[in-house]
Amino acid sequence: MTEETPGFEEKPDVPSGATPDDAEPKAAPQEGAAPAGDGAPDAGLVAQLDQVRTALGERTMDLQRLQAEYQNYRRRVERDRITVKEIAIANLLTELLPVLDDIGRAREHGELVGGFKSVAESLETVAAKMGLQQFGKEGEPFDPTIHEALMHSYAPDVTETTCVAILQPGYRIGERTIRPARVAVAEPQPGAQTVKEESAETADDKENGGPDEG
Repeated sequence: MTEETPGFEEKPDVPSGATPDDAEPKAAPQEGAAPAGDGAPDAGLVAQLDQVRTALGERTMDLQRLQAEYQNYRRRVERDRITVKEIAIANLLTELLPVLDDIGRAREHGELVGGFKSVAESLETVAAKMGLQQFGKEGEPFDPTIHEALMHSYAPDVTETTCVAILQPGYRIGERTIRPARVAVAEPQPGAQTVKEESAETADDKENGGPDEG
């Protein structure tokens, strides 16, 4: 019979290849810990994210609306600036029209000579650079939108109301007329159109061998 060695207790058998730590029991999971693999988002966080997105969309729309208003404001300011400039130029040139009329009369009478000619031509050049255009020629059809008839007569050699003399030239800036051309007009002689039509019919009859005889 084998005697037991005092001071040594019997230990449970440990399988071969296993460490002593494997034989110890593992600690139990802590209470209240979230189960592993549970990735469901918090409902409160989702609501806050939706609010942020809504606020961002509203601010973006406000910014776009403000930008559009600013662009419209810039266009209005530029348009008003151009309009004010055109009005100022038109007012200045309107005051110079009597001077330009005197220069034109002096040129017609051969008095535009010497230093006065140089000054006059310089003034006309500056006015043209500012956009002033002269219009009105003899022989052109009368247009009440740009002509002002001061004299009226009849003429057998016209087929419509025609400007036969330019008493004062007209002036415009771009499409804006600042003074109509003052003209003398002539209308066709009363009955002249009828005579011409009868003459044309007679000529046709002669070409065709005359009227048919009954």
